[in-house]
Amino acid sequence: MNALLFEPPVWFATAPLMFEEEAQDRDEFNYHRPVLVREAIELLAPRPGALVLDATCGGGGHSEVILKTGADVLALDQDPDAIAEATNRLSEFGNRVTLRKANFRHADRVLDELKVDKIGGAILDLGVSSRQLENAERGFSLMRNGPLDMRMDPGSEKTAGAIINSYSEEELTRLFRDLGEEPAARRIASAIVKQRKAAPFRETLPLARAIEKIVGRHGRRHPATQVFQALRMEVNDELGALEQGLRVITGRLEPGARIAVISFHSLEDRMVKNFFRERSREYFDRPEWPEPRPNEERDLII
Repeated sequence: MNALLFEPPVWFATAPLMFEEEAQDRDEFNYHRPVLVREAIELLAPRPGALVLDATCGGGGHSEVILKTGADVLALDQDPDAIAEATNRLSEFGNRVTLRKANFRHADRVLDELKVDKIGGAILDLGVSSRQLENAERGFSLMRNGPLDMRMDPGSEKTAGAIINSYSEEELTRLFRDLGEEPAARRIASAIVKQRKAAPFRETLPLARAIEKIVGRHGRRHPATQVFQALRMEVNDELGALEQGLRVITGRLEPGARIAVISFHSLEDRMVKNFFRERSREYFDRPEWPEPRPNEERDLII
């Protein structure tokens, strides 16, 4: 079945479907406003009694809807605030929901601890949550002043401030270009290195204003948006976690189970798309080979 491409994309694959949908409206939630709830759950099609992995539970929005279908849920999040909120929100479901503080890249460890071999589905809602953006002390927002933190797991070591004040000009250029897809990456990196010699960057708004002064403002999007994205992704190793998590989670799907991935920018989308494409191909072929070779890792159907 062919995929339909919209923004933000939702990717589905079935273990032995992949779709992308767009939703314009968002339901209101206290902790996080998950997008594409109805579309995601309809296409995930959880079976009553099956165990579904909500790999990024946030405040529990997707988990709650899955539980109401009759499926059980294992909910993971690396943010302890999210786990606390989801625990409160999902308390009415009792032992049908299990919550653990963990990055989804380590889902296999949690499943092993729970003595669970296979799961009946999985959903990943990538990126930063509404609550994380709105809490200035977390340092994700370029509209609210706070420390340059950006750690989704407050217990991890690397912060955005450490990166912006210690990376070399070349390292910052690579970071802004590769993870932020920022056209002015080199110019911004050069100016930041010069400015931090006078005083290190410690808060979000001074950094955002410095970037705006470097490149100017054009249109509605804040000129520091892509740099902040790059810093957040570096702090949390988001692409590394996604690559590892996709391998781990798809390897745990029972036959016929589906995985849904909601992504919000081209880097995530490209990685998910390539992963599903490679894991669903029946054969690989190269000009120097006498004949196509079977894909021994094929375990998905698109």
